[in-house]
Amino acid sequence: MDRRPLGRSELVIEPLVLGGNVFGWTVEKDTGFAVLDAFVDEGFTAIDTADVYGKGKSETMIGEWLKARGNREAVHIFTKLGSEMAPDKKGLKAAYVKQAIEDSLKRLQTDYIDLYQSHRPDPETPHEETLEAFDLLIRAGKVRVVGSSNFTPKMIEEAHQIAVVKSLPRYETEQPEYNLYDRSTFEGPLQDSAVKEEIGIIPYFSSAAGFLTGKYRSAKDFNKSPRGTRMEKYLNDKGFRILEALDAVGKSNDATPAEVSLARLVAQPGVSAPIASATSVDQVKSLAKGVRLKLSDADLKTLTEAGK
Repeated sequence: MDRRPLGRSELVIEPLVLGGNVFGWTVEKDTGFAVLDAFVDEGFTAIDTADVYGKGKSETMIGEWLKARGNREAVHIFTKLGSEMAPDKKGLKAAYVKQAIEDSLKRLQTDYIDLYQSHRPDPETPHEETLEAFDLLIRAGKVRVVGSSNFTPKMIEEAHQIAVVKSLPRYETEQPEYNLYDRSTFEGPLQDSAVKEEIGIIPYFSSAAGFLTGKYRSAKDFNKSPRGTRMEKYLNDKGFRILEALDAVGKSNDATPAEVSLARLVAQPGVSAPIASATSVDQVKSLAKGVRLKLSDADLKTLTEAGK
């Protein structure tokens, strides 16, 4: 499989990250364990979660699975901090970083995190304070690599400059919202910076909350999942063009719209591995097929033009 480095770090993963946001939300323990088992059986290793997902439920389920399987060294665990867990538990101040890592380690039943990420910017905390706190975690062996999420190119550049001047760890990865429909956050300055500075991009909402699976084609489809209420914004001329293109490219490649949309993401310069969640073993198999699918230049052009 096409394994890819995350930034300039020591972490090298396959081009798919399993999204843990559904664990403890739409996926209960038995199904979650089956999904996680299927994911590693397909040859993948990276699992992304956050302390705020289910207010700890996602990390807890993953931790229970790690303990039950005894496979901690065989997988890469990514988690995040900074989103509000409680009024006094949020942000990126050093004191909270120190507290949040211990809470996550306990829920995950591990003594280290492979990729620890600032979930969102904290305008009240200087980059230097956060990076110094991360540096202590790395030195203590509790974190291997750090990354950001939802940061602007300017924020990433500022943090990187401070890291160089102060000899602190830099953000090796960034998690932006990016998919065939929502492209403005990544394509442009962030993509240019990612390629130039070797920042590993790990896009979330890679299927546009499920729209790019093709199962939401009118308002009557909104009740197909808890995410259905988010679909209204996609049902417009642009969305219908994208679905038509996904159908056409999928037909010529014997692939579903979801598989085609993942294949396009994996082919974009700067993208290390998209995040995608699954609620069944069959969905895991489809995700695996998608990231292994090699689209032609003509197919990629068709999809790109449809999403403009």
